[in-house]
Amino acid sequence: MRRFAPRRPGDVAEMIREDVLGLVTTHDAQGFITTPLPLLAELDEAGEVRALIGHFARANPHLARAEATPRAQVSFFGPHGYISPSMVSKPDWGPTWNYRLAQFEVDIELQPGAEDAAIRALAEALEGDRWTVERMGARYAGLVEQVVAFRAVVTASSARFKLGQDESDTSFAEIVAALGDGPLARAMRSQRG
Repeated sequence: MRRFAPRRPGDVAEMIREDVLGLVTTHDAQGFITTPLPLLAELDEAGEVRALIGHFARANPHLARAEATPRAQVSFFGPHGYISPSMVSKPDWGPTWNYRLAQFEVDIELQPGAEDAAIRALAEALEGDRWTVERMGARYAGLVEQVVAFRAVVTASSARFKLGQDESDTSFAEIVAALGDGPLARAMRSQRG
């Protein structure tokens, strides 16, 4: 196993559940365009991400460009942060940056007519039973008309979780203690072997 590879098969899917906002980037004759979008992972039987579900606003110029050039890269950047030498008791220790990153090469398939299902799935994933789209009343129908659903089929993926796996037990414990109980410290603990 590569040193900074996720430890378990479901770690990337869990990251997407936690860090829902992905950066969708396409490239065409006009150059690159990136849109941050909340996305849900569709998993295969092994728990690997096989597609990402989301929606573009009809007013977003990226929609027409993604329709014309559907090949894209989607990146999720999880908790990250500077790790200062002041966190570690080793005098020769140098600074670093810890992070979680997952990237997917995808083919975007626009799915007109699936907007209601895409929005409801996203609301349920983020809200659970605290809130449903019905609470919007008549305004919801107008919202659905302003977006186009898509399914981004994964053709390749990579993940790098650089979270202190190469640190000694003492240095790792000092870094986690200095970070407190925030998202980066929790991510680090989840990847410690």
